[in-house]
Amino acid sequence: MTPALALATRNSDLLHTVLAETRGHELIRRPGFSAMRGPGLVRVLVLHPEPSVDEVAEMAELVATAGERRVTVEDSFAVLDCSSWGLEGHELPVMARQPAPVPPPALDVTRVETVAQLAVAEKVVLDGFPLPGFAPGEALTPALLDRPEARLHLVTREGEPAGACLSIVDEKATGLYWVTTLPEHRSRGVGRALLGAALDGWDVPVTLTATKAGRPLYDSFGFDVVAHARWWSKPTK
Repeated sequence: MTPALALATRNSDLLHTVLAETRGHELIRRPGFSAMRGPGLVRVLVLHPEPSVDEVAEMAELVATAGERRVTVEDSFAVLDCSSWGLEGHELPVMARQPAPVPPPALDVTRVETVAQLAVAEKVVLDGFPLPGFAPGEALTPALLDRPEARLHLVTREGEPAGACLSIVDEKATGLYWVTTLPEHRSRGVGRALLGAALDGWDVPVTLTATKAGRPLYDSFGFDVVAHARWWSKPTK
């Protein structure tokens, strides 16, 4: 495991903890994986490139007993074959960026600090990323505002909410999640402004998992690919 991949995995595990605790979901933690289980989802994160036989069996059981819940297995080490669990996999790059100056954002970017701002940012993420299956107030709950590890940014363009993202901060790295631009505001500099604000001021590496659409933007900000993760989910019906 490279140092950058270790930082990214550690930060994703912190995301699991923060989301589970602020949503009131069950958090399952083992040396080789962590899992979040809530009313509508089961999300598993592989933490080690060599999970034990018992840990693999427990992950498989979590998937098998998920019922109608949405299932995600995030494997940054690409060591699991979850096809036998009834899941389909796709590859996403894990990227990291060392501390470096960024240009000031060209659009208005606000640090989310109130429940009203949080509701707007959550709607942007639910509509633009998207996060299916969540009702308003379920994905990003007001309890998130009390967590020092979590920072949300909201971009407005021409007076309208246009983009948002979540940062999870620990002492060794900052992770970026759900970097979102609403469809009607894409190719208008929203993502660049959002990323510039989210990257500003850090003296630790920043990590993220890139979608195909977001990869060119991350490349332009100096992110490098450190691994190719496998993400597993139920087949689309």
